[in-house]
Amino acid sequence: MKGIIFSTFLELVERTFGLEICQDILDANNDEGIYTSIGNYDHLNLVKLIISLSNLTNISIQSLQRVYGKSTFINLLNSMPSLKLESKSTFEFITQVEEYIHLEIKKLYPEAKPPKFDIISNSEYEMTLDYISARCLSNVCFGLIEGCAEYFDEKINIQMHLIQADGAQVRFTLKKV
Repeated sequence: MKGIIFSTFLELVERTFGLEICQDILDANNDEGIYTSIGNYDHLNLVKLIISLSNLTNISIQSLQRVYGKSTFINLLNSMPSLKLESKSTFEFITQVEEYIHLEIKKLYPEAKPPKFDIISNSEYEMTLDYISARCLSNVCFGLIEGCAEYFDEKINIQMHLIQADGAQVRFTLKKV
């Protein structure tokens, strides 16, 4: 997993909960908190930081992942400026994730293993897609979708259903309200 994911998470923790809590979760995991944006790191380290934050704040792991995903959307969008011009809605943007964003990531970082988005159906008012990832961070994906809808100023009802019990495959159903 790219270091930018870790650094944006730590920035969110510091901004939301303060430097002391941020340092506490790093200390609890013997983590120095030094991540380069293009470096590769084990996603389990991020999971451990989220678990530690949950233990300190009594906020569920799922809720923390969603908040993180939502707050991270704009950073990821800013890293791919051409998408701002091409996408006019949440659904348009999501279709570009697999068709463009993940392809570009693989070109830039051949060792990268981004999640897969398999779009099952897509109409003007409803989209169904599967999120497939061995990292099982579907709640981060949920938050990213929320951040995307907020960016495009759209009201979208998001339902998430496990396809695989371990969370490696999750189906999202999005309906414009």
